[in-house]
Amino acid sequence: MNILKFFTAGNVDDGKSTLIGRLLYDSNSISTDIIETLTHQSKTTGVNADIDLALLTDGLRAEREQGITIDVAYKYFSTVKRKFIIADTPGHIQYTRNMFTGASNANLAIVLVDARNGITDQTKRHTIISSILRVPHVLVCINKMDLVNYSEDKYKKIESDYLTFANQLTLKDISFIPTSALVGDNIVNKSDKMFWYKGLPLLEFLETIEITEAKQTDVSRFQVQYVIRPQTKELHDYRGFAGRIVSGIYKKGQRVTVLPSGIETIIEKIEVNQQEVEVAQINTPVVLHLKDSLDVSRGNTIVSSEYLPKTEKEFTATICWMDNTSFIPGQKIVLQQNSFKTKAVIKEVISKIDIHSFSQLASDRIITLNDICKVSIKTAEPISFDSYSDNKNSGSFILINENTNNTIAAGTID
Repeated sequence: MNILKFFTAGNVDDGKSTLIGRLLYDSNSISTDIIETLTHQSKTTGVNADIDLALLTDGLRAEREQGITIDVAYKYFSTVKRKFIIADTPGHIQYTRNMFTGASNANLAIVLVDARNGITDQTKRHTIISSILRVPHVLVCINKMDLVNYSEDKYKKIESDYLTFANQLTLKDISFIPTSALVGDNIVNKSDKMFWYKGLPLLEFLETIEITEAKQTDVSRFQVQYVIRPQTKELHDYRGFAGRIVSGIYKKGQRVTVLPSGIETIIEKIEVNQQEVEVAQINTPVVLHLKDSLDVSRGNTIVSSEYLPKTEKEFTATICWMDNTSFIPGQKIVLQQNSFKTKAVIKEVISKIDIHSFSQLASDRIITLNDICKVSIKTAEPISFDSYSDNKNSGSFILINENTNNTIAAGTID
């Protein structure tokens, strides 16, 4: 059964948590004991309903007491047709970094819009991040339709405004559903109050949408995670390179290049689950054995000799700053790309992205929490990479504070 990974985003009080709660509740994806617990908790919060559905995704007690969600809450459920992983991201502007995290591996973005308020700056912010991260599908849920008397005109106006803004972005597929998460209109069952809407309710939409990744290269990419050398009597000459196939396929006898050294060799053997195979596909954990005895270490890349990635010490990227402490020019950082690590510096802040209009703002050389910027990065060791639009795994990275070991930014390579 395939898995749809999606995230929800929107303004505070647009109804993200309630929508997910309604989806889980009406699709019978909640156990009886959890329903009983939530019913009891709902009575203590004084909500005007038998059960406060938002509590299903508000994971921490402190968050519920404040009435906000401040982290990325993940939920898992399934129907007979599909499995789902949901990331409920915060609506507050100061938690853009959380939304960046929730969106990074998603197949679908659900952007909620309050039917009373229409398109807001936060709507634009979340849409722009979805575009930067190449999320394949965007679904705009125009929520709280019950509070505008299920007006088709209101729905059409918001749809038009959103498409006008999104037209300048790189989004490939945009859909719209009018909903009321609180009362359940168009969540699991189609609403009879919006007879003018001819599309699918949310659950059926989620069950039937095609799961597609953003366009990715199909050339062979593999990064070494572990070098396996048992050096036992029985396996004295065993030398295997373990990792996951990032993209493409690997075949026994295939000519490959080890980077950053640039030395060519041939795949002598491929192991999957301790069994020899002739061919291994994308996302498969494998152990590769090379014909020649080369100096290969953790973080090195083994790729098809026919299609090489770039291997350089300097590149441009788009980063989202995630640290509460602002960027200090010249500060020492560590760049990590999967299992590859190297010291690095942000050589130049080229520009900032205006999250409201998607325009490039002149750089003031300052980067603060949640800023999204185009930067030039210089590394101590060569890094092998593809552009993020070609390959998410080899085209993305994180930046780490060398002193505190905190993740300070996430980035995509141009």
